[in-house]
Amino acid sequence: MSVAELSSSQTESLTNADWQARKEDAVARGQGNIAPVYIARAQGSELWDVEGKRYIDFGTGIAVVSAGHCHPKITAAVTGQVQNFSHTCVMVTPYDTSVRLAEKLNELVPGPSKKKSIFVTTGAEAVENAVKIARAHTGRRGVVAFNGGFHGRTMLAMGLTGKVTPYKNLFGPFPAEIYHVPFPIEYHGLSWQHSMLALEEMFKVDLAPSDCAAIVIEPVQGEGGFYPAPVEFLQALRKLCDDHGIVLIVDEIQSGFARTGKWFCHERAGIEADLVTIAKGVANGYPIAAVTGKAEIMDAPLPGGLGGTYAGSPVACAAALAMIEVIEEENLNAAALHVAEVFSAHLQALQQKHPQIIGQLRTDHGAMMAMELVTNGDAAQPNPELTRALVGKAYENGLALLSCGMRGNVIRFLPALNISDDLVNEGFDILAGCLDELAAG
Repeated sequence: MSVAELSSSQTESLTNADWQARKEDAVARGQGNIAPVYIARAQGSELWDVEGKRYIDFGTGIAVVSAGHCHPKITAAVTGQVQNFSHTCVMVTPYDTSVRLAEKLNELVPGPSKKKSIFVTTGAEAVENAVKIARAHTGRRGVVAFNGGFHGRTMLAMGLTGKVTPYKNLFGPFPAEIYHVPFPIEYHGLSWQHSMLALEEMFKVDLAPSDCAAIVIEPVQGEGGFYPAPVEFLQALRKLCDDHGIVLIVDEIQSGFARTGKWFCHERAGIEADLVTIAKGVANGYPIAAVTGKAEIMDAPLPGGLGGTYAGSPVACAAALAMIEVIEEENLNAAALHVAEVFSAHLQALQQKHPQIIGQLRTDHGAMMAMELVTNGDAAQPNPELTRALVGKAYENGLALLSCGMRGNVIRFLPALNISDDLVNEGFDILAGCLDELAAG
């Protein structure tokens, strides 16, 4: 009997290793998984695998389940919607939840300009549609992105992404008229002034500002290593775009929806983006993404030029509306800042104990935090081997953890915004024990 022929009663007793073997037989290797851990249920900030083992969740499905797993208000909203209908296509016979959600996003995205929104399904789709909108509005071709940025896995989004392995390796050629410049990272000797000079040089060498449709930036780089863009840099980009009629696209897919203690991270810089891409935490686990921006820019494409069959799923719209209520009712923006304080205290203690291993902590942007692992305390000596080992050992000991970074040496922390202090403390007991063991060799 093949593994595919096993009955449901037989599969109930399978282990993580059994499921991993079946996965490797059935799923293409390109869709890998960080840990051979197969989740059976989840609640709040805790996960249980098929073997009954419990994990504390410091990753929330990559910044998605920001209100915790199975939040009752969101679950109730989804259940109610499914009982009515699951799909009609928002471009065929729409529904009120999509209009109400667009109105809420238009209200929440920062800035005084009148806003409009569109819905798609994934963050990559949101980025691609933002570029389409910018090109339609400006009639220009060029798009500028940053080294280390991550904007998705579709072809245009991969072209914008500033990291080759694993995202771009083997997949070229990529769409033309995409240009990259250095992202400012003080820890690695790149000031925001350096990035602005590189941008100005690029405009002299490769692309005239008058032919630049858009600049795309994450206010905190996600996959690139959780490096925040300095406030001065975001403000300088806003002025540059204003001076040259360039559309400023702020990618808030990972940093938005209360993750950094603001509805949107670029609020910290006091700027208004032209277009904002939204996904991940917007619906607490239900797939939906959006582009929200200045109405006159959003209206540039012709009717029918934007959309998708599953764009603005009614189930996900219901979840997103409920998520907005949860953020407001539970004050999750403030909760994100509290989480950062608790994490920061633990991380500082770890750094004091392991100063030659933990090179830098990044805890100034709410519940989007990181520690960079190095050798000999030297920023120029990344330690990806220790990073991989720490993630693996954390899972072995009941802690779900994520890594990232251009050099593969950053541990990123993306807990639920309402995680309890007790669970954070328990999680750090696990993390500290794992790091102590690995540091001792």
